[in-house]
Amino acid sequence: MKTNFSTGSKTLSALMLSAGVLFAPAVLGLAPMAQAASTVAGLPDFADMVDKVGPAVVNIRTTERVKLSQGGAGAQPGEEEMQEFLRRFFGGAVPTPRNPGQAPRGRRGTPQQQGDEVQRGVGSGFITSPDGYVLTNAHVVDGADEVYVTLTDKREFKAKVLGADARTDVALLKIDGAKLPSLTIGDSDKIRVGEWVVAIGSPFNLENTVTAGIISAKSRDTGEYLPLIQSDVAVNPGNSGGPLINMRGEVIGINSQIATLSGGYNGISFAVPIDEAMRVADQLKKSGKVTRGRIGVQIGELSKEVAESLGLKGSQGAEVTLVEPGGPADKGGVKAGDIILKFNGVQINRSSDLPRLVGGTALGSKAVVTVWRKGAQLDLPVTVVELEADKTAKAGGPAEKAKPEMAAFNALGFKVSDLTAAQRKETQLDGGVVVDATEGTAAKAGLRQGDILLQLNNVEIKDAKQFNALVAKLDPKKAHVVLVRRGDVAQFIPLRPVTK
Repeated sequence: MKTNFSTGSKTLSALMLSAGVLFAPAVLGLAPMAQAASTVAGLPDFADMVDKVGPAVVNIRTTERVKLSQGGAGAQPGEEEMQEFLRRFFGGAVPTPRNPGQAPRGRRGTPQQQGDEVQRGVGSGFITSPDGYVLTNAHVVDGADEVYVTLTDKREFKAKVLGADARTDVALLKIDGAKLPSLTIGDSDKIRVGEWVVAIGSPFNLENTVTAGIISAKSRDTGEYLPLIQSDVAVNPGNSGGPLINMRGEVIGINSQIATLSGGYNGISFAVPIDEAMRVADQLKKSGKVTRGRIGVQIGELSKEVAESLGLKGSQGAEVTLVEPGGPADKGGVKAGDIILKFNGVQINRSSDLPRLVGGTALGSKAVVTVWRKGAQLDLPVTVVELEADKTAKAGGPAEKAKPEMAAFNALGFKVSDLTAAQRKETQLDGGVVVDATEGTAAKAGLRQGDILLQLNNVEIKDAKQFNALVAKLDPKKAHVVLVRRGDVAQFIPLRPVTK
């Protein structure tokens, strides 16, 4: 009996029943095999792309000159270097039996002489132009006396470090060559979560190793001045400084860090976005350093609770906790306790957005800072100045102790008094009250004697009498915020009144 499977009158069950079960495996296997073939055909093939871009990815090894200690032995890697390895786990790894492939610092039994060149670490990089500019991580070349770049065709060049920026972990090298293979620079702003990416580098000194994965997240806040690209591409010691490449063969990032508890790959790796890396590289090429702007404020994250108490609909913005005396923000009228909502019209979603925006603004340019103050929005003018290296705001000492006023604790747990004339002169405050003692909710929040209270919700505190009257009218079912100044730093603290 001849039966057409697509048009025959018999069902598959009837056919199996009449023809025997020997037909079942062959017939039933058709659909899964076709489906599997379709799935396999849909997977990405990286081979052609890797053939194209691989020659532009380089191995970077660094060396240092032996500095003999008083005992005459060569310097040994210390605990600080090991901690850096565990944190970055890429270049500059400590050679141990658990770290195969890492070149030793010197042959065993061979005495090291003062000035001898010994291996320091191994990393990766990539050529960005045919005339020999190479990008890598700053921590790969940090502290190295000499840097060597090796291509896949085994040509080796001694590289010059044009500059390195620790804040973004980007370094620019130059090697003497012409018509060198180079990579195409992509657009990291256009990447999408879930797209395939490839990392090429020298993990454990195994040159031109290729690993693949997907972008797990964008704008991951782990850097001071830039959000990083998160992926699940396998990266290991030696991958640092190598390119993260999309399916079009374009560089979209520089592999820089991982999240790990052991120092090994754990499924989460981070890359510096190539857009930011190229901006840094341009400055390093021109001047050997990176200049950034600042406006002279110290900021903190704005919590949802504080935002609601101040009448803001969302928790977007940066809370100003300190204003540098005489700095651009101070001259422009920015005050501690202000919530910065926008910088030059660009919304501040997280506090980390502000230093990135300010840092990328041309020095000497005028900018407008939009702040939220006492229930109203203000536009304040500031002039961007240069961010000095290691510029940190200094907090002052505790406020002068005021004479305690014999009064009961209010519903927020404060006993306060007016500032003395000396305190007003020292702090340059026209209003506010000084905390004489705390209990209950205020004490639990860490507030203490000597703190100065400047604002309750959106109302400026003028004196102790007014402050206690305001507290007495607070809704005990809601949280409220007080602007607390300790030394030179001011911060909103949410508190809930306690009824007695």
